[in-house]
Amino acid sequence: MRHADLKQFKQSGEKITCLTAYDASLAKLIDRCGVDLILVGDSLGMVVQGDANTCSVTMSEMVYHTKAVTKVCKRALVVADLPFQSYEEPLSALENAKLLINAGAQMVKLEGGAERQEIVEALIKNDIPICAHLGLQPQKVKEVSDYKIQGRDQNSAKRIVEDALLLESLGVSAVVLECVPSSLASLVSEQLSIPTIGIGAGKDCDGQVLVCFDMLGITQGKLPRFVRDFTVGNQGVSRAIKAFVEAVKNQSFPSEEESY
Repeated sequence: MRHADLKQFKQSGEKITCLTAYDASLAKLIDRCGVDLILVGDSLGMVVQGDANTCSVTMSEMVYHTKAVTKVCKRALVVADLPFQSYEEPLSALENAKLLINAGAQMVKLEGGAERQEIVEALIKNDIPICAHLGLQPQKVKEVSDYKIQGRDQNSAKRIVEDALLLESLGVSAVVLECVPSSLASLVSEQLSIPTIGIGAGKDCDGQVLVCFDMLGITQGKLPRFVRDFTVGNQGVSRAIKAFVEAVKNQSFPSEEESY
């Protein structure tokens, strides 16, 4: 799939499915099960490396995991995260984005809105497709207590809407909305012609993304309310992944209980 195909999902009303992957074995399985997007996420810092947040992930580690995933993907669009402090100014952002593209990624993802305008412009000018990330931005999280719903008050909600519209005008291909009220995510989705992909943002986004380990019931400890363990009632990893795809497509996931 190409990044240009994302708008067709939005236009047709078909929901986009997205899961994270960090290695060849799971990426190959996810790809075969019909997931539309695979995100090589810097969430690997937490679920693979065992850190408290995503900020310790390095550029070389992202390149390594991106290569492992893209070697085996035949169908899904592969998006790779630009890690913490790898896109602070245009030149380094461009150099690092090219590393991910050269590793096989078809799109890079970065966090932030208006403060990233110069970075976004530099990447778009050099034909690098971008997925933006608004709402809760994990690279700004240092403590567990910092994982909070964003956009609850009028000013912060307005800023998220304005950032999303700006990013669209700059040429980004999609926007991830993380941990925002479902009503706000619905508003943003209505105003954009590019797709929104939600995680903890309600069912009205144009797609849904989950960390693969979370939806397979591997992650230890208390899961966020927006995570569903798709292994329940489904024998085997393949059936769980296919159940996720079906639930997103038929809009039974996320439910109201799994939204804010």
